[in-house]
Amino acid sequence: MARITHPKRALSTNPLKSSAPLGAALAYLGIEGAVPLFHGSQGCTAFAMVHLVRHFKEAVPLQTTAMNEVSTILGGAEQIEEAIENLRKKSNPRFIGIASTALTETRGEDVVGELKEILGRRTDFAGTAVVYASTPDFAGGLEDGWAKAVEAIVDSLVPAIDPVFRKSDPRQVNLLCGSYLTPAEVEELVRMIRAFGLEPIVLPDISTSLDGHVSENWSGTSLGGTRLADIERMVESAFTLAVGESMRRAAKLIEDRAFVPYRVFHSVTGLKPVDAIVRTLMELAAQNDAPPSIKRDRARLVDAALDAHFHIGGLKVALGADPDLLFALSNCLAGLGAEIVTAVTTTTANPVAGRVPAAEVLVGDLGDFETSAASNGAQMLVTHAHGRHAAHNLHLPLLRAGFPIFDRLGAQDICRVGYRGTRAFLYEVANIAQAQHHRASPTDFGAAPIPEEFDHVPQIATH
Repeated sequence: MARITHPKRALSTNPLKSSAPLGAALAYLGIEGAVPLFHGSQGCTAFAMVHLVRHFKEAVPLQTTAMNEVSTILGGAEQIEEAIENLRKKSNPRFIGIASTALTETRGEDVVGELKEILGRRTDFAGTAVVYASTPDFAGGLEDGWAKAVEAIVDSLVPAIDPVFRKSDPRQVNLLCGSYLTPAEVEELVRMIRAFGLEPIVLPDISTSLDGHVSENWSGTSLGGTRLADIERMVESAFTLAVGESMRRAAKLIEDRAFVPYRVFHSVTGLKPVDAIVRTLMELAAQNDAPPSIKRDRARLVDAALDAHFHIGGLKVALGADPDLLFALSNCLAGLGAEIVTAVTTTTANPVAGRVPAAEVLVGDLGDFETSAASNGAQMLVTHAHGRHAAHNLHLPLLRAGFPIFDRLGAQDICRVGYRGTRAFLYEVANIAQAQHHRASPTDFGAAPIPEEFDHVPQIATH
């Protein structure tokens, strides 16, 4: 077990985490015809909008109740009602996901009660599903906001079923996706599940809404995602696959409501973690063996691991990410002999942080990340795009992982899960390690260093 440490500093330097409302907005965007709605000031929404647009390079529907000084003091119920009415007139969304911000949470506004009163009185809102999640900026980060939004969706839209009358489809499974999965990674997991003849209901499904596709219509809502009718059908599934420890509570909620058993997979990156989900799929599909395509992918991963371990073994790596992503990547690298010399995460709410294969896990920011990486002799940095400052200062390569990645194209197409994604990840790390050429110096052979004025000696031509 890793030791969890909280650095005692009076300020944050280059923050690692993104806000909880932003995480909730991302989850809401995985619902078809959705518009995330921030209950707070315009500045809160503008900040999240910039992050989302820079990461996905797409137009993202994100709205705000635009609270001002008066509504902050007297309450924002009227702003919520007005925002829902305006959104229905302009975009006609099927789903509105409301996320609170620090402004309303500090005041202590009873949004749940206000929303219940509004929806009970405004019968004309009946055609739009409205869900609320409490996501204050000062509590947790992106992963926490995503998890709370998924729990709110399940709590509001998945009906409670009497086990006597429950209909179960043995070929249907639920797939609850953690916040760290990219659209391409969700798509890869769906491909694997379907290879066993099973049909998944994905929640939230950003693989069809944030995958970066050109659409003929722009309605001001998410283009793709989980259908509301499919969310209601989750009670008919035979099993729930939850990816990431942060999805445990949502999976447990489905079990409590519809008696659907579940299993949490802390990681789907690496040979053993992927083997675990494949074995589960074999049991659900009542098959004694995996499909040929899956077996072929596994064989190729084993070969890739054999090739890559020469470069990954002994590599000193510094990682900074939310707990689920931190565990998945560090566990995979440690399995090939890498040494996790620095591990920095955003929250202790997720217990998986204590299982990271490192001596210590810092709950801090990228300032702690840079300092620890330098003092522990890291050879490679793994974190999101804001880690480029540490990479520049330490003259180390940076492998971008997590959210946001705004200085590279194709963040939505990164895939590091399943046999295929793990293979690509190992090659990615090994190639970065190979690219760092070692320049021999006299000190490597025990000799005294050459004075600087004699460091560059011209070569003598020979015949």
